[in-house]
Amino acid sequence: MRSRKAQGRTMFFRMLARAAMLRKRSALAALLATVVAAAAATAMLNLFWDVQGKLQREFRNFGANIVVEAPEGTTLSDDAVRSIQAAVNGQGLAVPFAYAVARTGKDQAVVVAGTDLEAARKLNPWWAVSSWPQTSEEALLGVRAARLISPEQKPFSLHYQGRKIQLSPAGTVHTGAGEDSRIYVSMKDFRAWTGLQPSVMEIAGNGSPQELNSLMQRLHESFPDLDVRAVRQVAEGEANVLGKTRSTLLASSTFIVCTAALCVLATLTGWVFDRRRDFAIMKALGASDRLIALFVAGEAAVLASAGAVLGFSGGIGIAAWIGRANFHAPVAPRFELFPAILAGCLVVTLSSTVLPLRLLRRIQPAMILRGE
Repeated sequence: MRSRKAQGRTMFFRMLARAAMLRKRSALAALLATVVAAAAATAMLNLFWDVQGKLQREFRNFGANIVVEAPEGTTLSDDAVRSIQAAVNGQGLAVPFAYAVARTGKDQAVVVAGTDLEAARKLNPWWAVSSWPQTSEEALLGVRAARLISPEQKPFSLHYQGRKIQLSPAGTVHTGAGEDSRIYVSMKDFRAWTGLQPSVMEIAGNGSPQELNSLMQRLHESFPDLDVRAVRQVAEGEANVLGKTRSTLLASSTFIVCTAALCVLATLTGWVFDRRRDFAIMKALGASDRLIALFVAGEAAVLASAGAVLGFSGGIGIAAWIGRANFHAPVAPRFELFPAILAGCLVVTLSSTVLPLRLLRRIQPAMILRGE
């Protein structure tokens, strides 16, 4: 009994292999469609899960996304600055800024900002800076401020409430925004010159929008007298890009998978019509509709499995290439997606056999064998 079952299984798989070999074009077309669907789904799902973190890291390169500001006319104490930095520690970077309107030797008004220049460099990696200050009494000039104050990059002096400071240009900064009209000096030089404390903390918070909202809520509760707000342009831009990117990936995956499913359906339908004489002979020899259905489903399952393996491998490579091209870092392969890709391929191919199987049930062996 066991020998007969073993022989039956052997014959069944031999028939599957023989069918694929005799009709290579049909089998390859169906396999290619399945591979394309699996590769597209794998690449898009890998990107779908990984793109949010990568886009968030990219947005962190655009500077602060949260601002904490003292009420108008007041400043932040050293204790407040340290407390805010402690609250943000581990979830981002908080940098203090102090501002003053100074006068040049020609009595022209210019905004001077005092900050931790090394921290500001980490906060704003997107700034186009020719050279950062390295020593005391060096300044970073916005490109418009440089043209106004020191077009030849020579030392200059500034005045604030009767106090003077002599500065040497270290480099220029260009952002296309308000920074182009400012002068940046170290907080130590700024405070020694003006006596002013920081009034603003710029924070580059890490994490999802929910985590950033949680951070803002903690800051609100810990510092109720301070104005804590999100940088609207960055927050809205991040939300829009994330939403549109994920929607595009999902829509692209759905479209490609549906197109591939139609290709598999057309291929399997044509495969049935091409082999209707073979099935008629099988029926004439006593094969049941159930056996023929198993044969068609078996071939579809083999195609699905092979397509899933090949497509998954290709999809991982495509996702890695897209990651390097767009985010300068590869997308980590998620092997836990393979069962879902395999199941999806099986569902698509087996669903595509429903129509051909209905056609098979209508085959009359005598009519087919007579050539009708």
